[in-house]
Amino acid sequence: MSAFVSVNGVSLQYGGAEGTLALQDTTFSVAQGEFVSVVGPSGCGKSTLMKVLSGLWPVSAGHAVVNGREVTKPLDFVGMAFQNPNLLPWRTVLDNLMLPFEIVEQHRNKLRRQRAAYEQKALDLLSLVGLAGSERRMPWQLSGGMQQRVQLCRAIIHDPLLLMLDEPFGALDMFTREELWLVLQDLWIERKPTVILVTHDLREAAFLSDRVVVMSSRPGRIIAECTVDVPRPRRTEQIYEPTISEIVLKLRAQIGAARHTSSGRPENRQIAGPASA
Repeated sequence: MSAFVSVNGVSLQYGGAEGTLALQDTTFSVAQGEFVSVVGPSGCGKSTLMKVLSGLWPVSAGHAVVNGREVTKPLDFVGMAFQNPNLLPWRTVLDNLMLPFEIVEQHRNKLRRQRAAYEQKALDLLSLVGLAGSERRMPWQLSGGMQQRVQLCRAIIHDPLLLMLDEPFGALDMFTREELWLVLQDLWIERKPTVILVTHDLREAAFLSDRVVVMSSRPGRIIAECTVDVPRPRRTEQIYEPTISEIVLKLRAQIGAARHTSSGRPENRQIAGPASA
């Protein structure tokens, strides 16, 4: 099976020849429907990689291909969520959810005559994430965790083929974050988009992902990966069980080594999972 996302020898330099080399010879792939997390030291280029794959920033060298298409401009089949919810404060929860339908061409052309069906889809999604009855509230009336639930719904409501998440839970407390891991897991199981999650939280990466890839210090490239062989649905209690906790420790060791290796080019390798996996 060919990869749904393919990054082959991608380099990206900001600011011209004398600028910052953010990515160098970055190579990895993601299968359709796979959930992959990207981890690494701060400043290693994780968010830059997201910009490349979403078409927000052109590569300096190499190739990024999504769904068989070379990425040269923003893609219309991508959903995105970030650390800040970025809900439009003058729009209700329902109106915020309807925004992708107003923007994405295939839905925009149908919205006027099928609005009731689209609104019902939004209501069903709110119910799925525990926000039934919140559709007429304004963003300022919601807690941070509730706003992130709305943002996740908005990112996935138009059935994107690729869901890209850049530290979506980083600003939340531990308990809210773990609740939203379960929400995201439910959304993924329900819709099965291809997901790329950038995170600093290794527990989050190991709990949510099919596979975790590790980036080096800047300039970023993929130096290791680990398969998470844990059946779904997963329970948050499993974070503290050996299968996941051992993966977290091995990822932590790999990132610790990467922080002190900025000039070398260690070979891309597979991190062995726990013996029980």
